[in-house]
Amino acid sequence: MIGHFRDRVDAGRRLAKALLHLAGRQDVIVLALPRGGVPVGFEVARALGAPLDVFLVRKLGVPGHEELAMGAIASGGVRVINEAVVRASLISQDEIDRIAAAEQRELDRREEAYRGGRPAPDLAGRTVILVDDGMATGASMRAAVAAVRAHRPARIIAAVPTAPPDACAALEAEADEALCLTTPVPFFAVGAWYDDFRQTTDAEVRELLEQAAKATAEGRYES
Repeated sequence: MIGHFRDRVDAGRRLAKALLHLAGRQDVIVLALPRGGVPVGFEVARALGAPLDVFLVRKLGVPGHEELAMGAIASGGVRVINEAVVRASLISQDEIDRIAAAEQRELDRREEAYRGGRPAPDLAGRTVILVDDGMATGASMRAAVAAVRAHRPARIIAAVPTAPPDACAALEAEADEALCLTTPVPFFAVGAWYDDFRQTTDAEVRELLEQAAKATAEGRYES
């Protein structure tokens, strides 16, 4: 079926084919949104011969309906709020702040767990490819774009294997380029377009980041 991926590795390899014009460029860096975006981003980075790092984003879920995003926070203190969802759900500013504080604690924990003290990469003047395993509302990716923009990159490309058309269109207005490999209608959910959508673990994220760091240092990725 068109737009149906075997798993995140398959999705990453197919996404990478659409980005091969960037292969071998010294200014390119791939930033993956953990956890599910990391296996996808690893395949993109490997195909392009580019360094890989993580960029932390946490969704802010509506109380009682946590799968519905009312916004997101990202590394660097950026907060993106979907005002329409907030108004429709009658959520107070105090409630938003409470949820954001809890998600910030988890973001900080993951930052330490994945990087282990390594500094965040310098993004100034670089072509940044932000990768996730898909978008539903796009809140997390938009938060990532806003946060990366503060680091003064030359260009931001937001790339995902699958997303609904409206989320992809909204992203085009904020990133320099939005690449949504498939835009199924009706969309349902990101996991609906994967045969295998099992959760990526923290250990898998660390292992892929270590592999990528070694490959970048040695100038090659293993096939």
